[in-house]
Amino acid sequence: GRLAAEVAAAERAGADWIHVDVMDGRFVPNITIGPLVVKAVRQATRLTLDVHLMIEEPEKFIDEFAAAGAEVITVHAEACPHLHRTIAQIREAGEKLKPRRRIMAGVSLNPHTSLAALDYILPELDLVLVMSVNPGFGGQRFIPSALDKIADLRWMIEDQGLSVKIEVDGGVSLKTIGPLARAGAEVILCEQYGFLGGNATAALVNPFVSYYTQHHRRETPGAINFFPTDHGPGDPVISGVLADLVARLVRV
Repeated sequence: GRLAAEVAAAERAGADWIHVDVMDGRFVPNITIGPLVVKAVRQATRLTLDVHLMIEEPEKFIDEFAAAGAEVITVHAEACPHLHRTIAQIREAGEKLKPRRRIMAGVSLNPHTSLAALDYILPELDLVLVMSVNPGFGGQRFIPSALDKIADLRWMIEDQGLSVKIEVDGGVSLKTIGPLARAGAEVILCEQYGFLGGNATAALVNPFVSYYTQHHRRETPGAINFFPTDHGPGDPVISGVLADLVARLVRV
């Protein structure tokens, strides 16, 4: 089906991860996809499946998304009053699966949220997702203060001797991708909304891959990396985003 074709096109274009935005109409004003679609994406690709839960009470759904095939699960600090417990639940969800597998645990911060929200949780994380737009809708302008936040976060991570990845989502373009990489972002989302068609998907992803092939000597832009350790500093993972698909998903 069309979803499988879109995922395949992003993979051929050089994406390393497929990022799925899950919205509930409460935490953010839009509604998108759930575990069944995540399962369909899992069946369509071997790329790392990165699930971003922009929802209230994410702890109620973590096991379902883990079972559907998510390899990265990110929750919002603003939606989790017991964030430490929720991160532990992501870890435990992978242990419950047969066979067991490790699920990367992430925390996302909205543009207004201070890095102080991470003070007592950062060592427990695999990833921090910095929102460079207010979540819920595509096509928004990049918020420049995200660059300072990412740079400060990079300093925090290095100061503590951690290996937490920094992901950025929202308003990314070829004008902002370089400054984001220099600030410390390692996973950069290339946005796609709806079905573009294979050629259009490739046209969207290819410039990002080409940029890093040229400027960062990215030798394996199409590598399938569960934990992409072959990406050094300033050599981000390029991720394709699938969102706003609900009404048009009939089968894969």
